Amino acid sequence: MSNHNHPQSKEVINRLSRAIGRLESVKRMAEEGRSCTDILTQTAAVISALNNVSKLVIEDHVNHCVVEASKEGDEQVIKELIEAINHYIGITVKRMDGIH
Repeated sequence: MSNHNHPQSKEVINRLSRAIGRLESVKRMAEEGRSCTDILTQTAAVISALNNVSKLVIEDHVNHCVVEASKEGDEQVIKELIEAINHYIGITVKRMDGIH
């Protein structure tokens, strides 16, 4: 496994820690029988937090991994990014030949 420390790695880890804490809180809410509205509101906050983490990871990946791979002519990184985005957003984006 390679080391992927980027400028925003610490921020990503901090945000993930907060999201984990919030998710644990939502679990307790469900265990305590709190209202569905409260649980859904907090679940939406967790999803938003995770989406923001994903944005940071994508930004760092493009600004560092993809830029460096592009300089080296490594197209595999772009293929992997497209695949990761496909999984993230749940659709299939096909790479068009000729896009560099």
